[in-house]
Amino acid sequence: MGTGRTIMTTEHFRLTLERLTYELIERHDRFADACLVGIQPRGSLLADRIYARLKELNAFDQLPYGKLDITFYRDDFRIREKPLRANAMNMDFLVEGKEVILVDDVLYTGRTVQAALTALQHYGRPRRVELLALIDRRFNRHLPIKADYSGLRIDALDEAYVKVQWADGKVDDSVLLYPTKEDSKEN
Repeated sequence: MGTGRTIMTTEHFRLTLERLTYELIERHDRFADACLVGIQPRGSLLADRIYARLKELNAFDQLPYGKLDITFYRDDFRIREKPLRANAMNMDFLVEGKEVILVDDVLYTGRTVQAALTALQHYGRPRRVELLALIDRRFNRHLPIKADYSGLRIDALDEAYVKVQWADGKVDDSVLLYPTKEDSKEN
């Protein structure tokens, strides 16, 4: 039975979200002509937290916030053993001419971000797209994609699996590293 090693404690998690929020404020000031887009499903959990904190800080006058489903934009959706289940698409605005802040929990191979960029095209042509990732597994890229904002950069073997745990009453916010993905399912 595999055990995960904690690489981000609850307190570190909170501080990291706070830092990422302030980095966005530093770069975007009042977020004029910007929008926040969480990649479904796990990137939107991170985006929810960041959006809520920005709102608490009264950091914007108006900041469109959406959740982008990439299920059918993935390059592997037809070769999966099980059918993929789509997530709710919640994008009620266009990104035409805007600075898009795309949010995901873990940047690994870059394929999720590639799918998100393709899906985003249906909402117009953004002026600029930035990527925010809580965890950046920088040595495992399949595509030339890099995060503009990252919470923690880690180097791990290809088989290793990073699991972001979101507080839900049973567990606290944390990030765990497992030897393999299968090990993460046993816990």
